Formats: sequence, structure tokens, C-alpha cells
Amino acid sequence: MAATVEIYTKFACPFCVTAKRLLQEKGAEFTEIDVTLDADKRGEMVARVPGARTVPQIIIDGVAVGGSDDLRALEDAGKLDAMLDGSAGQ
Repeated sequence: MAATVEIYTKFACPFCVTAKRLLQEKGAEFTEIDVTLDADKRGEMVARVPGARTVPQIIIDGVAVGGSDDLRALEDAGKLDAMLDGSAGQ
């Protein structure tokens, strides 16, 4: 079963675009949560990812994996596919 993927973003954020592109290339469906002008959503992001100050913030199956560089590092390490198909913890 595919993982639940959420990504907190802001308008015109190049790192957000890069992260979404990688997820799209992997065929992952994701929910984008735009915090550009939404203080409540930004607060939600900080509550879910303590210490988060920048976007994107990517959450896969409830686990905060970090930002664009962290997502790329998971891909480069060969770990992203397992996370996205929901088999990483098995």
C-alpha cells in the first residue's frame, strides 16, 4: 500500500518545486499544504515538525523526513522507494 505523503510549501519556493518534482517522478501522490499566507497551517507545520523554520517540510506516513535536500539524500541512498511504497518499516 502506498505511503501517505504530505508536503508543506510556500509560493515560489524553488526547493518546494524540486521536492514536488522528485515525488512526481517517483509516481508518489501527495497532499500539498501551502503555508504562504496561512498562519494556522504554518503553526500546524511547526507543531508536527518541531523546529521547522523552512519549507518544504515533507512527512511520509507520519514521519517527518525533512526538506528537499533530505528527500534527495533518501533517494540517493536508495531508501525513498521503500518509504513511498509503505514497506520501509517492514
